[in-house]
Amino acid sequence: MVSYSLYATILFSLLQLSISTPQYVTPPLPILPVPSYSQLKWQQREIIMFLHFGVNTFTDSEWGTGYEDPAIFNPTGLNAAQWIETAVETGVSLVILTAKHHDGFCLWPSKYTNQSVIGSPWENGHGDVIRELVKAAEPRGVDVGLYLSPWDRHDQRYGHNQEYNEYYLAQLQELLNNYGNVREIWFDGAKGANATNMSYYFNDWIAMVRELQSSINIFSNAGPDVRWVGDENGFAGETCWSTVNRTSLSIGDGINIDYLNTGDPKGTDWLPAECDVSIRPGWFWHKSESPKKLSKLLEIYYNSVGRNCLLLLNVPPNTTGLISGGDVQRLREFRSAIDTIFGTNLAEKWYVNASSQRGGKEGGFGPENVLDTDHLWTYWAPRDDQDEDYWIEFHGTDDGVSFNVVRIQEAIGLGQRIKRHEIYVDGDLIANGTIVGYKKLHRLKMGVVHGYSVKIRITESRGVPLHLMIFFNSSQNPLSSSQSPSSVSLSPNDDKSLISPPSSTTPPPKSFELLHHQQHHGHQIPNQLFLLRCPHRRR
Repeated sequence: MVSYSLYATILFSLLQLSISTPQYVTPPLPILPVPSYSQLKWQQREIIMFLHFGVNTFTDSEWGTGYEDPAIFNPTGLNAAQWIETAVETGVSLVILTAKHHDGFCLWPSKYTNQSVIGSPWENGHGDVIRELVKAAEPRGVDVGLYLSPWDRHDQRYGHNQEYNEYYLAQLQELLNNYGNVREIWFDGAKGANATNMSYYFNDWIAMVRELQSSINIFSNAGPDVRWVGDENGFAGETCWSTVNRTSLSIGDGINIDYLNTGDPKGTDWLPAECDVSIRPGWFWHKSESPKKLSKLLEIYYNSVGRNCLLLLNVPPNTTGLISGGDVQRLREFRSAIDTIFGTNLAEKWYVNASSQRGGKEGGFGPENVLDTDHLWTYWAPRDDQDEDYWIEFHGTDDGVSFNVVRIQEAIGLGQRIKRHEIYVDGDLIANGTIVGYKKLHRLKMGVVHGYSVKIRITESRGVPLHLMIFFNSSQNPLSSSQSPSSVSLSPNDDKSLISPPSSTTPPPKSFELLHHQQHHGHQIPNQLFLLRCPHRRR
């Protein structure tokens, strides 16, 4: 009798334990390579800002000669707080300053050269532009990066390998020891065709950077953290993998532009692309130049951020030491347009289902994850044993929805997976593409479409695809201009197809998200609809 009671007690306890302890489904294995913490944070910035500033600003040139008198540098109204305020208004959280450009002039009082602010009448030779930038950036939560040109047309040590590399490393130590946390350092191999022959000790430079700043991202043609996209137009390849083989790249000469522009699906290194472009025709400020049209900036955004890259937008301060008013206004319009286009997700209130889900209905990887606010670590994951017909589908209201932009995102924290995908509306193919990565934006070639269901089909992937988010931009039957956002305007020559009209529908049902892009100043601004998301369980 005693043994039977003991057996019953143990059995009952085990049963209670099995009921009270949920069996969580584990996340899928990553597909290597995966990004580092600092690379993930960098990618999420989406837009960062370059500040080209120096003696070229005062000589109306792009590449200085190295013979400039430091006394010409005199920005009497320099206000780094205005630069940072402009960055904040643009939604930028990292600004990169040209600490030294090819002319060799240094924006800080380096003890290793007199070709610097020491010889400038600005602040009676006691000024420090980098210090001003850091002081302005910190209270606003903006990070700082620096560009230190390897090519130096002024210093006499240039061309003498050991002496110049020692000089360059000494200046790196000044910058990385004295100005707090630096989040990105820019190396490049740019130099004139007739420049003195010089070997840069890049491996030594990178090792020194790593020693002094553990969380920094290092940019160059070959990384090791961020790669150049291969052009200065702000455009990535239509296919642009975050993965490459770094052994196929080199800093400086022998650049494989096509490889930089597209990446490599078989790459063993995570090395995402940065798209650099200037808001003006030149990189330094010139009185004769004006900022790009809003439509052009939006086109750049779609072809950089919308192609799995980060946009590095150059905004050069003028001779007064301020960002010009026309540039500031254009950046406000740019930010307002992006917020308007992508501000509200119409997909949130739609019903969503999928081909399968990892761990079943209670596994934590259902398609509803694509509609939450975590754009990195919650996602829809299909079963490992499913065949390769992976899809996720959204069903809307009886009135349907009109849209012309679709945004798709992957959970890149577990690797980049999707190779090819297709988009269907009511069973009809409306768009297709290759990679997705952090973000893919489709502007539909046929313009606005109207439908009641939207399906994303993954036709080829590296392992099981993990979807993070989907978004639609709808555009039809514009809403009242009295409901519109307050600061989006288009010039008469701007392309209105980039900011298209919104749709007016009855409130959509649960589980989808549509964006209402309203009329503003007589211009039609589109509604949007988010759709897809992938990797990680709900937290």
